[in-house]
Amino acid sequence: MRTTVGIIGAGPAGLLLARLLHNAGIDSVVLESRDRGYVEQRQRAGILEQGTADVLRAAGAGERLDREGLRHDGIELRYDRRRHRVDFPALTGGRSVTVYAQTEVCKDLIALQLKEGGPLLFEAEALAVEGADTDHPRVRFRHDGREDVLDCAYVVGCDGFWGIARTAIPAELTRVFERTYPFGWLGILADVPPSHDELVYARHDRGFALLSMRSPSVSRLYLQVPEGTDAEAWSDDEIWAELERRFETDDDWTLERGPITQKSVTPMRSYVHEPMRHGRLFLAGDAAHIVPPTGAKGLNLAVGDVVTFARALVHQRETGSAELLDAYSRTCLRRVWQAERFSYDMTTLLHRVPGATPFEERLQLARLERIASSRAAETDLAEGYTGFPFG
Repeated sequence: MRTTVGIIGAGPAGLLLARLLHNAGIDSVVLESRDRGYVEQRQRAGILEQGTADVLRAAGAGERLDREGLRHDGIELRYDRRRHRVDFPALTGGRSVTVYAQTEVCKDLIALQLKEGGPLLFEAEALAVEGADTDHPRVRFRHDGREDVLDCAYVVGCDGFWGIARTAIPAELTRVFERTYPFGWLGILADVPPSHDELVYARHDRGFALLSMRSPSVSRLYLQVPEGTDAEAWSDDEIWAELERRFETDDDWTLERGPITQKSVTPMRSYVHEPMRHGRLFLAGDAAHIVPPTGAKGLNLAVGDVVTFARALVHQRETGSAELLDAYSRTCLRRVWQAERFSYDMTTLLHRVPGATPFEERLQLARLERIASSRAAETDLAEGYTGFPFG
């Protein structure tokens, strides 16, 4: 099998890249180790930055997004039983974010790829990337019980942190930067309308909490819990009681309870792999970087990566110059590190670190009060949350 771009992974990054290349008249093949049902049900991110939503629309994947996505023009910060709303459009020249689950993005892009795009092979396990530093890289993979080879001009690894693409970059050429956090998020899905029309980020002495949603009738909520917590160790009543404590305010706001349909614990880490390119192998999304979910950046960073690659490949075709392809890693990493900074800032702003001193806790409150009282500080948060420019 032969193609111009071999894409490993059919998450939102790989699927969007295939769509962008199709629209530009460049052929690709997507290899996905899981089956279609798994990809379309895999619960992940739910916040699309302004730029991400715009890219999906321009790619032809915006019809259901515009019909069912929930535009949010701000978030609410809670601390010391106080509430402060950050108004995104007023601070960023009109930018906003959209609540639209990653599962729905994948469904939309899969449907488009199967209808109009190149081959999308489910249950096709990539085994190795070979010849990344040559003009003819290839991907060995297993599909339908037999091994095969995908010959490419370029390979893009969108196969996540545990994928094989990154391992094709020689260890002596790489640098890894990472930080793990001594807490995670206990996340729930609940069949109850959201108790607020925008996301609520709460800093509390007992730990962080987040009120989010998947639709007008389904709430997504999170609690900071110790690293290694078993989600099933928490009863439904205990979860709701703890959420109520952490969201408490001095006014009459109340948290509505409902049936919990899913529980899980998400670990928290920051990770960056440099470089994001070796020869004709390019890394995108979680294959190259991970952010704690506090800043809602993971999916959006992946979109920035594949937009950068697609633009660079089109530029080479139109001009004969590989300048943008050669700059891929540097270009992406500038945005990646700003997103890492923002996500780290949001995490340390809102979470209670085990063993934190009273001095450190007062500094958290001082940082929140600064955001609430300074337009400059508030603007910095709004610009980071709604997204850094692509490329």
